[in-house]
Amino acid sequence: MAVATSNNLDHFWLPFTPNKYFRKNPKILVSAKGMYYKDADGQDVLDGTAGLWCVNVGHAHPHIVQAVQKQIETFDYGPAFQVSHPAAFDLARRLSYMTPGDLNHAFFTNSGSESVDTALKIALAYHYNRGEPQRVRFIGRERGYHGVGFGGISVGGIPANRKTFGARLPFVDHVRHTLDIKRNAYSRGIPKHGAELAEEIERLIVFNDPSTVAAVIIEPFSGSAGVILPPTGYLERVRKICDTHGVLLIFDEVISGFGRMGTPFGADFFGVTPDMMTLAKGLTSGVIPMGAVMASETIYEAFMQGPEHVIDLFHGYTYSGHPMACAAAHATLDIYEQEGLFARAADLAPAFEEAIHSLKGAPFVQDIRNIGLVGGIDLEPDSAQPGRRGYKVFEDCFHQGVLVRVTSDIIAISPPLVVEAQHFDKIIKTIRNALENLN
Repeated sequence: MAVATSNNLDHFWLPFTPNKYFRKNPKILVSAKGMYYKDADGQDVLDGTAGLWCVNVGHAHPHIVQAVQKQIETFDYGPAFQVSHPAAFDLARRLSYMTPGDLNHAFFTNSGSESVDTALKIALAYHYNRGEPQRVRFIGRERGYHGVGFGGISVGGIPANRKTFGARLPFVDHVRHTLDIKRNAYSRGIPKHGAELAEEIERLIVFNDPSTVAAVIIEPFSGSAGVILPPTGYLERVRKICDTHGVLLIFDEVISGFGRMGTPFGADFFGVTPDMMTLAKGLTSGVIPMGAVMASETIYEAFMQGPEHVIDLFHGYTYSGHPMACAAAHATLDIYEQEGLFARAADLAPAFEEAIHSLKGAPFVQDIRNIGLVGGIDLEPDSAQPGRRGYKVFEDCFHQGVLVRVTSDIIAISPPLVVEAQHFDKIIKTIRNALENLN
C-alpha cells in the first residue's frame, strides 16, 4: 500500500488539528484490527484511546463486519420521516432495556453533537408543552464537552471551542468543574472532596428564578476536558437539586456510556438516573456514525397529548435510525452481551489503576486520575508554551507505536474493552519513555 505524500494531503481540512503542521508531519493510518492500527509506514500502533473513545469492541470485529455487509445488500436506506424500518424499533427497544429507570424512548441522531442539540431542544419543548415556556435557561459546567453544535458549545465549558464563533445560545450559565488537584491529587477512582460544588448549581437556579430554568447538562465524568471525575455524592446532590426545582437533568453519556466504566452507563456506576441521556460513540463501536437521546416516559408523554395527525416534535435528521447504523449498533450490543465486555472492563479496572498510577513521580507528572478503563495524566505545563509537552508526548508515543489522546497538557487513556493487561504495560512504558524525553 502506497505511503501518503504531500501531493494528496492538501484538500482534507482535518478537525481539531494544526493542519499546517500535520501536512509536514502526517500520521496516516491505513488499516485496523483488534487492538491495533497499522500506519502508512507499516508500523503497528496500539490503540490506547479506542479511536476517539468509541471503538469499544476492538477494530474490525467480524460480527459487525458481517452485519453491515448483510444490511447493505438488503436495505441500504429508507427515510425516517413518516416511515421507518424494523431494526430502528428493535434497537430503541434494546436501548430502553439497557438504560436505567424509565428512559424508555430513543430519538436517533448521527453523533454526540447532534444528540446534545436534540436533548436541549426536547427540554425546551417539554416545558413549552407543559405550559411553562419561560423555562429557557440551561446550566452547564466549566470544562464540560458537549459536542460542537451551537447548542453543545453553548452549554459546554471549553473556551477554545467557542471563542471564534460569535453568538451562542442565550440564557446559559456555567458552574465550576470538579477538578481539585490540591485536595484530590492522585485519587484512585471517585475523589473524596468536592460534593459541595453541587451547591453552585442550586445557587444559579435560585438566582435566575427556578421557573426559568429548563435543564442542567453534565457528563458523569468529563472525558475530552481531561478525565475530570465527580466527587463522592456530587451527582446524587445534583439530582436532588433538579428534582426540588422541577429542572430536567441531562447526562451526556457519549463517552461514559457502553461499558467504559465497567457498567452499561455512568448513570449505573453512580446510581443516579437522569431525565435524558445522550449517546453515541460506543453505540456502534465507531463503525457507522450514530447517536441517540434516551428520554423518560414523563418527557415522551408530554409530547403525545395533541391530535394524532399532528407532528409532535418538529426535529429530526435525514439519517435518523439509518439502517446501516442500526445494523452496526445491533451487532455491537450483541458483542457487549455475548463477550461480557462490561464485566470484563470492571475486572480489568484494578490492573489498569495500578498501571497508570505507576507513573506517579515520572517527569512533569502532577496528577493522575482513573475510573473504570479511563485514565488522565496531568502534566506540569511549560509556562512559555502551554500544551507543548502534551503534544510532544502524543507524537513521541505515536512514533513508538502507541496512540494516546491529549488535551493541552493532559494525557488521556481509554483503550478498547478487549484490552489485555499486557497492553497496559506497553501503553504505560511508552508514556514513561515519552515523559523522560521531555524538556
